[in-house]
Amino acid sequence: MLSNTPSSPSTSMLTPTPASTPTTPDLTLLNPLDEQNEDDVSWATGFNTRRRSLAKLASINTRANDRNANNLLPLLSPVAQSAQSFPEKAYYPGGSKSLEGIAIRSFCLGIALALSIVSVVLILVFTSSPLWRLPFFIGALSTFHFLEFWTTAKYNTPVATIGSFLLTANWPAYAVAHTAAMFECLFTKLVFPNRSWAPLYSGHLILLLGFIFVIVGQFVRSAAMIQAGQSFNHTIQHHKKDSHTLVTTGLYSFLRHPAYFGFFYWGIGTQMVLGNPICFVGYTIVLWQFFSKRVRHEEALLIRFFGEDYINYKKRVGTLMPFIGN
Repeated sequence: MLSNTPSSPSTSMLTPTPASTPTTPDLTLLNPLDEQNEDDVSWATGFNTRRRSLAKLASINTRANDRNANNLLPLLSPVAQSAQSFPEKAYYPGGSKSLEGIAIRSFCLGIALALSIVSVVLILVFTSSPLWRLPFFIGALSTFHFLEFWTTAKYNTPVATIGSFLLTANWPAYAVAHTAAMFECLFTKLVFPNRSWAPLYSGHLILLLGFIFVIVGQFVRSAAMIQAGQSFNHTIQHHKKDSHTLVTTGLYSFLRHPAYFGFFYWGIGTQMVLGNPICFVGYTIVLWQFFSKRVRHEEALLIRFFGEDYINYKKRVGTLMPFIGN
């Protein structure tokens, strides 16, 4: 049918011999593309599609070298996009940074402060009762705990949690101390409303001094936390972080541990305002023991962190808390 003999090497495979009648070549041998099996066409198309997808993914991965992993996730899959759109579990109810928990605590502290202010004003205006001291104490507590969280959230954001309110710090001793203080004030003012416990008629002077201690103590503590920023933490740090620096300016230039100084005198001042002779002594002893041990432990770590710089700073600046850190 086709001339493929050795005697005609120059003859094309598709060229008929002159002696024969022209015939139609067997074109099925060429297997043209338009007559290929549909499965083969589909496979080829799919292969090309997959090849283009892999090329696109490769270009994405190349661009990702200049991006962090979080920015890359939305480019990879809808699942990644969905995961990226949700906040961390810590912010969900029950988490350490629960937004719901923060909102509830802030709301309750605000309500407590507002009611305290209204109660103090009403008692002072319409009665001669010394019981205004009790809502004043509650208002001071509310302000203290709110500012503990606020200063941490604003100036040391990475470590801010629900615990930063300090509402359950040193539980239950902390709650017992404040409950005892309120009970003593309530009991003495109801049972002995006209009796003064201050020596030598110094009640008004002690009251004024108590106000000063509370206001100055709160201001110094909050200002110290703000100035220290990420170098301040409610819990003692046993390992030095990159963000830790030795702060020796501002408040820290004349007060070593100004945040402790602030709380020490704030606590004593509240008992002076309440007129609590028993809790005044109790608060003074407990606070002195607490900060004496804490400062001793913390300064051993600070010397390890900062070496001679902290030793020289310690020699130069005092705590202004009696017999603490000497």
